[in-house]
Amino acid sequence: MDIIFYHPTFDTRSWLTGLQNLLPNARVREWAPGDNGPADYALVWHPPVEMLAGRQQLKAVFALGAGVDSILSRLQAHPDMLPAGVPLFRLEDTGMGLQMQEYAVSQVLHWFRRFDDYQAQKLEANWQPLEDYRREAFTIGLLGAGVLGSKVAESLLAWGFPVRCWSRSKKDYPGVTSFAGEEQLGEFLSDTRVLINLLPNTPQTVGIINKSLLTQLADQAYVLNLARGVHLVEADLLASLENGKIKGAMLDVFAKEPLPADNPLWKHPRVAITPHVAAVTRPDEAMAYIAKTIGQIEKGDKPTGEVSLQHGY
Repeated sequence: MDIIFYHPTFDTRSWLTGLQNLLPNARVREWAPGDNGPADYALVWHPPVEMLAGRQQLKAVFALGAGVDSILSRLQAHPDMLPAGVPLFRLEDTGMGLQMQEYAVSQVLHWFRRFDDYQAQKLEANWQPLEDYRREAFTIGLLGAGVLGSKVAESLLAWGFPVRCWSRSKKDYPGVTSFAGEEQLGEFLSDTRVLINLLPNTPQTVGIINKSLLTQLADQAYVLNLARGVHLVEADLLASLENGKIKGAMLDVFAKEPLPADNPLWKHPRVAITPHVAAVTRPDEAMAYIAKTIGQIEKGDKPTGEVSLQHGY
């Protein structure tokens, strides 16, 4: 079989070597403009349209990350980029679940133990023990309840927090209260003290964290955005921080990356920022998943991880 690979920032040589070791009978090559040679599988991130267009013989395309929005956005402008019937797969976990758990748990505990308040007091040389938050009133709400959402929920349950989730359809995760659909969004938001966003990037979810949503959260709520920057209306978050509805925010993703130096989020004292590092692709785990999935396809099995082009995830 023939496999083509394209990623603008990865160490291509190590990926080609690793994939070749896992799939010794395959011919793996880096794609370059003008390469119209045979390809059974394509491994991509932000692929040029010409890489995929017209490749009717493709058996599958793999997005080298958990999100597929960069491919879907190109498809909107170039509907023929992905030949009809060719399945698109995303990396379901491949080490990202553990990274998301680490990030979410560390930040929730930071807020729960009031380390943000103690840091503010430290800057004023103010030695003052604060009243503890009550765990049973520190409800965690997950916007998005896919593979990564379920992992984050599981890790937070272990610390005894009430955990709820909201998604397009109801979920059945042990210990997690599930809400679904537009009609249950308000109920989900009510009493949510920490909102963690893990939604996919679709036309329906762009701008979902806006003034209307933020006002429905518990007073003095926190916002943790681990999904995509376009989900958040930054001006609405800043306004909610200023009026006291939102107490703090931790943001890993932004509508424009790198975040411009003049963006007011940089200077806000109750906003923490990381440069899109909450969960990155781990090459060994990702290559193992891809090799396993290709093996399943070759045997005629139905692997998990296929993206619904209709829903965008």
